[in-house]
Amino acid sequence: MPSNSFKLGSSLGLERFSQVVESGCGAVLTSAALRRVAGARRVLESAMASGKPVYGVNTGFGELASVRISRERLAQVQRNLVLSHACGVGEPLSASEARGILFLRLNELCRGRSGVRPALVRHLARMFAASIVPLIPSRGSVGASGDLAPQAHMALAVIGEGDALYRGRRMPAKKALAAAGLPPFVLSEKEGLALLNGTQAMQSVGGFALLAAERVWRAANLACATSLDALTGTPAPYDEAISRLKPHPGQITAARSLRRLLAGSEIRRSHNVAGDPRVQDSYSLRCAPQVHGAVFDRLAESRRVVETEMLSVTDNPLVAGGRLISGGNFHGQALSFAFDSAAGALAALANISERRTFQVTAGIAPRLKPFLASDPGVESGFMIAQYVAAALASENKTLAHPASADSVPTSANKEDFVSMGMWSALKFKKIVWNAAQVVAIELVSAAQAIEFHRPLKSGRRVEAGLAVLRRKVKASKGDEVLSGKLETAREMVLSGAFEEIFS
Repeated sequence: MPSNSFKLGSSLGLERFSQVVESGCGAVLTSAALRRVAGARRVLESAMASGKPVYGVNTGFGELASVRISRERLAQVQRNLVLSHACGVGEPLSASEARGILFLRLNELCRGRSGVRPALVRHLARMFAASIVPLIPSRGSVGASGDLAPQAHMALAVIGEGDALYRGRRMPAKKALAAAGLPPFVLSEKEGLALLNGTQAMQSVGGFALLAAERVWRAANLACATSLDALTGTPAPYDEAISRLKPHPGQITAARSLRRLLAGSEIRRSHNVAGDPRVQDSYSLRCAPQVHGAVFDRLAESRRVVETEMLSVTDNPLVAGGRLISGGNFHGQALSFAFDSAAGALAALANISERRTFQVTAGIAPRLKPFLASDPGVESGFMIAQYVAAALASENKTLAHPASADSVPTSANKEDFVSMGMWSALKFKKIVWNAAQVVAIELVSAAQAIEFHRPLKSGRRVEAGLAVLRRKVKASKGDEVLSGKLETAREMVLSGAFEEIFS
């Protein structure tokens, strides 16, 4: 077995999840996993043989759970379940998100708690290995009873219905399966339900967004440090002695990061400008450890929740203690709270970043001209870049309203309280994108402001970050169309281009 392969059924963190899904790292179906799956299947078959009603196996679903299904129609019920629940609408999830759903569902089934046949996990493993990516609409889940609509679209591809991506091309799922040498899978008892039940859509969308949010956080530290030097501010508030008196882990981490970024700054050593009336910097600079640190702590807690969910079993009913038990592990409340919390934190990070962009472009700091224009009045410089940051920060304030504050009863009130966790994840993803753009605008603006201080240099790690930026975003020489530069910088933030300077 290759050293970087992943044993299906194992626990994993966000980085490992991303590696397996995006980097082509092999997912290995072991004999131990197959034994677990077969053992759980025997428990389910024993329950069916007893003649007792078992939810979703020999009964209907949701409010129709009281309807008993005859044995000869059980397989038809599972197929019908997938077809009827594939009601998703809207733009499709990204290929990585959809592939992540397939992988996470497969990984959970390999824990042997759902009662599916080994044949199903073999089929899913082959689909994943062949890079067959189900086409999954993004809207339609209320985040309880699992992400039913999105995961029904995943299940469509399993049975050869719906559409899929194969080698980058969209085609009917049946054709994609055939191209990979796979037949459409014929579902047996419980297997349609086992594919639909679970929080994997929330986990995948929100998990990828959370990884991106952490990259945005680190880039925000770089942008802040660059802005501080551009504004000839003081790093004194980042002193370790201050954080020891308010020892939140995130504040300590943020202050340390800012100190390291600014170490060795020539601008700092020369910034005692004669006649400068300033006594303290603005809050967006002075309180950065407190704000960035609080964001760090919220993201860390959200990561804990997501990684716990990724090692959980979220199906229903479940095989536990040799019994088949009906419960509610499919409910996405924990994830809904986690993504709402992270969304609010990223909105705040974008807000404080936009305020620093305002400071940098206002032309009130020593050596800086209004809007960073070479010839103010004739040129407008970075005036409208700050407008764009303001617009996105404002948009985030609306998006940050918690999805978890809402619940709309479904299934004739059988499912009377739902989490709205999928919407929480989708909103969070949008906020992360917006925040990345706001931070990118600050970084590009602050980098331009540093040019007014040349030949003096900023901190060693700030200069390293600026060197990374300048590989793709050159300094402006006069008024120009800035959209391309700002969008390029955003993609650099989201892709982790600046991660190298923090190692």
